[in-house]
Amino acid sequence: MDNRLIVALDVPNALAGLELAKKIGDAASFYKIGLGMLTGGGLALANELKQEHGKRIFLDMKFFDIGATVQAAVKGIAQYDLDFLTVHGDPHVVRAAKQGAAGSNLKILAVTILTSLDRADLDAGLIVPGDLAEIVATRAARAFEAGADGVIASPREAAAIRALPESAGRLIVTPGVRPAGAEAGDQKRIETPATAIANGADHIVVGRPIWQAADPRAAAQAIQAELASA
Repeated sequence: MDNRLIVALDVPNALAGLELAKKIGDAASFYKIGLGMLTGGGLALANELKQEHGKRIFLDMKFFDIGATVQAAVKGIAQYDLDFLTVHGDPHVVRAAKQGAAGSNLKILAVTILTSLDRADLDAGLIVPGDLAEIVATRAARAFEAGADGVIASPREAAAIRALPESAGRLIVTPGVRPAGAEAGDQKRIETPATAIANGADHIVVGRPIWQAADPRAAAQAIQAELASA
């Protein structure tokens, strides 16, 4: 299986997530579990998929807090032997997360700018003025300098991040990926799976086009086929 595809299990609870993973079967080997499922047994599902089904797990928590709190939270997560964990890309958060993950195989991925945001959203949030793509690249560079194992960014910024000297040996994971013809939903900076990989992404994250499909397994297989030909 091509683990470049990460399927987002954006369903209400662990039972629905496990059912979806069973439907997808061997068409995916890597799953993302996010905040939306945290109170619905998300950590239990992550552990079950990892330990009993041999899947890789991306825990998308997007931690942001003072350093000591982030470090403690990540240290707690690290005991589950998962694969990826997201934190916000502010350097103090990344450094604390790396300290919390010390001694484990957990990779810390830093969020640059959420793929559901555009320049107008940044203005509303009082984020520094300037070109959004340049801000993403700058945040990625600073996250790498702080020790991040990789970054989260839209596929539209992947090439600029991959061109950074600091990106050597680091991961680029891209949500905001939609097969051709799929609805964008709440994502604003999207590209197709093949384009994301061509732009330098190591992994793509796809949710609704798979779990909302009449046949999730077939939808995942179609994306895998596109990645294989990329």
